[in-house]
Amino acid sequence: MTHDTQSACIVLIEDDEGHARLIEKNIRRSGATNDIIPFTDGTSALAYLFGPDGSGRASMGRALLILLDLNLPDMTGTDILARLKANPCTKRFPVVVLTTTDDRQEIQRCYDLGANVYITKPVNYESFAAAIRKLELLFSVMQIPEAVA
Repeated sequence: MTHDTQSACIVLIEDDEGHARLIEKNIRRSGATNDIIPFTDGTSALAYLFGPDGSGRASMGRALLILLDLNLPDMTGTDILARLKANPCTKRFPVVVLTTTDDRQEIQRCYDLGANVYITKPVNYESFAAAIRKLELLFSVMQIPEAVA
């Protein structure tokens, strides 16, 4: 069974309220009606993604797309990315990195860790729409395993 892109939830991890609103507006403008679950720090986002037992099993069977800011108050986005990609339950979720830096090494590091798309803030609507289209492509080929009972 495959999920269509519309059933995927967008997990937005961004501590800047203004940026979060702008991102949400751009998501809506691109025609996506997905639920957006916002987090302003890494700790609460990881608690949601890995579940109360920290195993990641809480995310089994979920269709999630993660928008990740690199500069968070409590940890770096690269730490979160590394943890997501290291966990068998969450490693298949597409991750879009959002950041104010366009440092080549930082960008390469995110791709090395498994980021799918990298967007520099302030988020330009065109690049954002292109990223969303790229992700819809990813979702259309991504098989979401059924939760193991």
